[in-house]
Amino acid sequence: MRPSLKLSRRKAIYLSLGGVGFALASCTSPEPTPAPTTPAASGTSKPTASASAPATSAQIAGGKSISLSGAGASFPAPLYQRWFSEFNKKYSNVQIGYQSVGSGAGVKQFIAGTVDFGASDTAMKDDEIAKVTKGAVLVPVAAGSIVIAYNLPDVKEVKLSREVYSNIFLGKITKWNDPAIAKLNDGVKLPDTAISVVSRSDGSGTTGVFTKHLSAVSAEWKSGPGEGKSVQWPTGTGAKGNEGVAAAIQQTAGAIGYIEYGYAVQNKISFATIENKAGKYIKADPESGSKSLAVIDLPANLIAFEPDPKGDGAYPIVSYTWLLLYKKYDDPNKAEAIKAMLDWALTEGQKLSGELGYIPLPTEVVTKLKPAIATIS
Repeated sequence: MRPSLKLSRRKAIYLSLGGVGFALASCTSPEPTPAPTTPAASGTSKPTASASAPATSAQIAGGKSISLSGAGASFPAPLYQRWFSEFNKKYSNVQIGYQSVGSGAGVKQFIAGTVDFGASDTAMKDDEIAKVTKGAVLVPVAAGSIVIAYNLPDVKEVKLSREVYSNIFLGKITKWNDPAIAKLNDGVKLPDTAISVVSRSDGSGTTGVFTKHLSAVSAEWKSGPGEGKSVQWPTGTGAKGNEGVAAAIQQTAGAIGYIEYGYAVQNKISFATIENKAGKYIKADPESGSKSLAVIDLPANLIAFEPDPKGDGAYPIVSYTWLLLYKKYDDPNKAEAIKAMLDWALTEGQKLSGELGYIPLPTEVVTKLKPAIATIS
């Protein structure tokens, strides 16, 4: 594995959530570029009513103090930060800590039983699920798009075909004014600048999703680096987490990399308009992401992924992201709190998804999740 790109110290990604009892540990070192987040109100705010969850914290485990710990994907970390903060305001006896360590590390900690829940952007494989002695319930609670972000200060819009961006990440196209890029961007003054590829250095669900897509659109990628949470990148440097890749792109003129849509929007990082399966050039936004999500049919085990969605308006790189829960918790109070958190996340929490750049789950998907959540005890 290549060493991570050394990043200069930047202001912290996370806000201080005083009185909230929430801890989110960054997976980058030093401190990363701010991920998308919305300032949380004071932990003393008056709880709001919910039609589907208990009205007061006293109704969760009789008001007993409960602490839950989770770890995993950086892709949804800003959303989870906001969710757990807001949930604590409503149910003040429940405190939820989440470490943004990457999907690979999150799955490992979940299997080892060192956390109360894990998080991953590529769900879990059957052999991984079999190792969970308490049983595993995988619940897709959010979805989002992965964008190809770049740093060209004087170039605000770039179109990239499937062949071109595959060849960039294969290391075959190395200059921004390469004829293959110029042909797609008539009238755009592309600089004679080297392309610096930035990829994830840690085990990552975002990498898993992105490399599944590359394998679907490029035979050379499929037979070469292939797909997985970690792959041997043909070119470039690595950084930890969506946070780290975003920071590295911002600091390097000519850089290109893959990050979650919300990180790009909130940090004002430019990202390419890319070619989809229908041959249309699509910009990532909530609408194009929703069109992609609509073609993914969730089976009974709630694990599904479409590496190259069809449809004229569909953005081509979209994925669900899963919370990993145990079927059986040793502490029934934790089980009760977990189920209350899921109920809130799938109702009130979905209203915050679009605000932070994620794709709210369709009603029919939420309906499919409820039987699985009911099996948690």
